[in-house]
Amino acid sequence: MGILKELSMLNAIPGNEGQVRKYMTRKMKDLGSVTYDNLGSIIVEKIGNPDGPKIMVAGHMDEVGFMVTTITKEGYVKFTPTGGWWSQVMLAQQMTITTNEGKEIRAVIGAKAPHILTPEERKVPVEMDKMYLDLGVENKEEAVALGIKPGDMITPYIEFQKLSNRKYYLGKAWDNRVGCAATIDVLRSIQNRKHENIYYGVGTVQEEVGLRGAKTSAYKIQPDIGIALDTTIAYDFPGGSKNTVLGKGVGIMFKDSSMVGHKGLRDFVVNVCEEAKIPYQLTFLERGGTDGGSIHMTASGAPSIALCLPVRYLHSHTSIVHKSDYDAMVKLVTLLVEKLDREAVEKITYQ
Repeated sequence: MGILKELSMLNAIPGNEGQVRKYMTRKMKDLGSVTYDNLGSIIVEKIGNPDGPKIMVAGHMDEVGFMVTTITKEGYVKFTPTGGWWSQVMLAQQMTITTNEGKEIRAVIGAKAPHILTPEERKVPVEMDKMYLDLGVENKEEAVALGIKPGDMITPYIEFQKLSNRKYYLGKAWDNRVGCAATIDVLRSIQNRKHENIYYGVGTVQEEVGLRGAKTSAYKIQPDIGIALDTTIAYDFPGGSKNTVLGKGVGIMFKDSSMVGHKGLRDFVVNVCEEAKIPYQLTFLERGGTDGGSIHMTASGAPSIALCLPVRYLHSHTSIVHKSDYDAMVKLVTLLVEKLDREAVEKITYQ
């Protein structure tokens, strides 16, 4: 639980992933060889067999957030999104502005009281360009004195907590701190296990704005197999399809808008789940993708799959995951790393 809580509470938007990168470096530097790509993705190499295939396991470090654009004369902050938001989940939510010097400033997205909304306004969600952050200052001069500048990072503010059923974790940035945490935990798990390959645990940058860090880190690694660790939608809300639900296992993504999961690798993953009795859910997304979308097209191609944790209220201020699903993800990837030797990879790739 500790690693998930700690990662959830860090702030890191696309292009400003430093807090998470430093955390992952600290946790993994004694478990493998640490390098970085030129965009800032962290790559940790753990050699089992130097002549074995390269297995790239990647979780993206960035979360959906915002950046400061301007400060009005009244001292309100205007912003632009970094990643996909639906404006209806944003009003009256607390945010944290992190200045270039690392100072954290609390603010709230302004919202009109219902008493003064016109009938027309009640029917239409507020557009994001009409929103602003209220810092609790009198004017622009006070805001500037706080050190706020255009380009500063803005992230949701929420405290991690376990809910009534203690396996349900509420927090921010599960997309995709769960993938970062699993990348670390798998590296820990294989320290004393035999694996006939080279494990690359990767924390990528800028996934939420186009899978960019996955492209550059995969180019550096040139993997034989790609495994993206990410999140997907939990459909267990009232009226939902129940396609994926919390507590029923890790999601195996067979299709999203960035990648069709490799059939041979998907079959291999499913077989491992069934043999080890790891709960899993086959799932898909019509919109949205994962780092697998970039990894699988590296060089001449790498068979890739996305393993995704179901999340309630994805891409919002607050979301919920289930500990059992996370445990299933870590166990599955650990077993995959143990089993993906040269023979298995060649069979997946060429048969």
